[in-house]
Order: sequence, then structure tokens, then C-alpha cells
Amino acid sequence: MCLLLGTLLQINWRSEAQPPVFTEYQVKALFLLNFTKYVDWPATAFGQADSPITIGVIGENHFGEDLKKAVEGKSVNGRKIVILPLESESDWSKCHILFISASEKKRLPEILAKVCALPILTVSETDQFIQQGGMINFTRKDGKVRLEVNLESARQAELGISSKLLSVADAVRRKP
Repeated sequence: MCLLLGTLLQINWRSEAQPPVFTEYQVKALFLLNFTKYVDWPATAFGQADSPITIGVIGENHFGEDLKKAVEGKSVNGRKIVILPLESESDWSKCHILFISASEKKRLPEILAKVCALPILTVSETDQFIQQGGMINFTRKDGKVRLEVNLESARQAELGISSKLLSVADAVRRKP
């Protein structure tokens, strides 16, 4: 009887809900998904009322399948969220969110110059991204993924960023 009770107690203890542990890129994928809820694009950014919200990745893709899994079956305001494979620079303009990997640090000024006037939310994980005109940068602080936001760059691209998103950012740059 004592052995049975001890076994049950161990099973219950082990089956208690543990908080899920996410990798850095799973967290970033979830952020990218949630940006679709807290960013407003102008109507001209979409071909039709039901056009999808597209996310593209420039450079090394450390997300693996995590980004694809995060957006699978999801939609916002009647728009599906899809991952667009970027085969050439001409594909960049088809994106609503463009994640620029740290591997593209040297090309960052060139990339931002080509998309800064378009209604594309630019996101990266690179030092000085915000200062160079990027919109949202992932940083790490105390082992957690944090955000920096360049509100002025978003406004220049005619994007609206919700105050809810701004409230979770560590830093918000409002004017140059």
C-alpha cells in the first residue's frame, strides 16, 4: 500500500504542469506572429481585402520550422498569415514583415534603403538596427528576448504600431 501511494505521489508530482521552455527563435517566431495583431498597415499594402499577411526572412534562417509552426493556420482580421520564401530581392516588396537576420549586418544599410519607403515592418536582431532606420529590433536582456522600437521609421512607412506593443518595448525611439 505504501509503495502504491509513493508511486502515485511521484506520478502526480512529475505530471504537475511545468511552464513551457521556449528557445530564443521560438520566442522570436511568436513575437513575429503577434506583431501582425499590433501593427496596422495601410490598405494599399494589400492587393485585396483577403490578401494574406506575409512574413519573409533575409539571410540565415535560424527559425528552422518554428516560424512556420507559429503561423500555421493563424489569421488576423480575416487575413491568413503566411511565410514567403525569399528567392530574390524583388520578393522583399511582397512582405508585410521582413525579418533581417544578423548574418546580413554588412548589407543592412542597402536592405533598409530598398524597403524603407514601403509599408513593410522591418525586424532584426542586429546591433544599431534601430539607429540605422530599422523598426523593431530583438535584443537579449537577463536571458530574455526584449524589443527596441523605432516609431519614426514605422510612421515613415505608414505603419501604425499599437500602444500595447510599445508598452512592452525596452526602448522606443520617437524622433530622429
